Amino acid sequence: MRARRRAALAGFLALTVLAASGCAVKPLLAADSDRLQVVTTTGILRDLAQNVGGNFVDVVSIVPDNADPHTYEPTLRDARNVVYADVAFSNYALLEEQSIIKTLDANVSDGAISVSLAEESVKYAADIIALVEDVALDTVWLGLRALGDGAQYGATRTSEVELSTIAATGPGDVYAYLTGSFGDTDVYFDSSDGFDASNGYRDDTTTLPADAHSHLSWAFTEPGVYTLTLQARLQVDDTSKPVPLDVATYVFAVGVNPAVAAEEAGISDPIVLDGGHADLTVDLDAGELIVRYDAEGSGEDAPRTLAADRVIIDVPAKTLEQIPGGSQYSFLGHAGDEVYQLPQAVLGKHVHGEIDPHLWQDVRNAMAYVKLMRDTFIAADPAHAADYAANAAAYLEELERTDEYVRSTIAQIPAAHRYLVTTHDAFGYLAHAYEITVAGFVTPNPASEPSLADRRKLAETIRSLEVPAVFLEPNLAARSSTLTDVASEEGVEVCAIYGDTFSDTVTTYVEMMRFNADSLLECLGS
Repeated sequence: MRARRRAALAGFLALTVLAASGCAVKPLLAADSDRLQVVTTTGILRDLAQNVGGNFVDVVSIVPDNADPHTYEPTLRDARNVVYADVAFSNYALLEEQSIIKTLDANVSDGAISVSLAEESVKYAADIIALVEDVALDTVWLGLRALGDGAQYGATRTSEVELSTIAATGPGDVYAYLTGSFGDTDVYFDSSDGFDASNGYRDDTTTLPADAHSHLSWAFTEPGVYTLTLQARLQVDDTSKPVPLDVATYVFAVGVNPAVAAEEAGISDPIVLDGGHADLTVDLDAGELIVRYDAEGSGEDAPRTLAADRVIIDVPAKTLEQIPGGSQYSFLGHAGDEVYQLPQAVLGKHVHGEIDPHLWQDVRNAMAYVKLMRDTFIAADPAHAADYAANAAAYLEELERTDEYVRSTIAQIPAAHRYLVTTHDAFGYLAHAYEITVAGFVTPNPASEPSLADRRKLAETIRSLEVPAVFLEPNLAARSSTLTDVASEEGVEVCAIYGDTFSDTVTTYVEMMRFNADSLLECLGS
């Protein structure tokens, strides 16, 4: 199988390489080599693998340095490298863009070993942090979820759940949308232009990987009782027909008493959701649409499973908000007009699972990755088992020194200044392992003026905590003007920190972690 794949690609890929000559391109894995051919999803994983493999492996990453694994779209060259790989490492835990995982799983050969590090590193004592939503919201946080793995349908981690809005009723229009990491918006559902069955409700359909959930904002233009009918299907792979799962209708009480909504909808024993964390959920194991609800919203309590036909989702009068300025919100109406809105708990494009995927920000977790890589290489190439073990042992010693360096460096920062304000939710493990508090994330859109509320909230955070500096990932610098503007107005520094990727100057994992520790001390230590 592997030889046939390689032969089929060889001619066309040769043309691709010639066309790219003269430009900086990724290395190519070899069709025939004495060394293990290894592909990783990110540059950080590439560096860890190279240190373990040494001279006995060739390693390339799908996501190039300076790029974002949450948004990167793979190329033909990336697919070609996957085909030739003997070993493939992904972080997963839904860190990487789904198209990256699809490229990996669709092209990896039958004889190759593919490892999802975040999940499997638990066996090597990796410390996992659960993702917790914003519990400060005083209304329900309402998202979307795919629950279960769909194994009975033949689903894999590249399968997708399709969730379509096929009908809506109410006195006004209803929208479900997501505000991305830098203020851009993706509209998931929009009742104002109707629902087109002829094209499979394409314009009102969103997809989720199996066992994932997503943040959303919900907006309603008029008070009253609304219904939203959703259809769920499972796309097992790109060539199969979607598997129909369920259709369900959800009721919203917008600016009216939920009892009125229950009476109008004919629900005799309603369950009113007016706080906590709720997801409109596709249960793949049961093949039905439900509501998954945690009244505390912390993610720590056992969530309840509720039937869709008993639920009233409360959108009270206090959710009335003005439409912000900026073209990205124009689909809601004119700036300054009022809509009833349930906000998404956390800004940013967070389609994720139950754990924070950025494990490597704790060096002890990177050590777990290294041990897992060592054993994977030994299984794939037992002739060099002693070499992989020796390489890993030496690198683990270096990581031990790095962990102590990060710990002792951050410990020099006065406790009153150990607050991290940054652009990206990637530093929970850094905070947990090295006793620093993540005070907030800033996610403005540089293409338009942020709202006064956005600026005020950021400024108040900086003032109230007396933060001497905020932190910006170099690869995101071009898209974060509000962070730098408000920092300038408040007289605080903007300093660099690395999250998901390397740069031209910081090119290894050890350099990255030491740089972050030094930057934190230099900018917060005085």
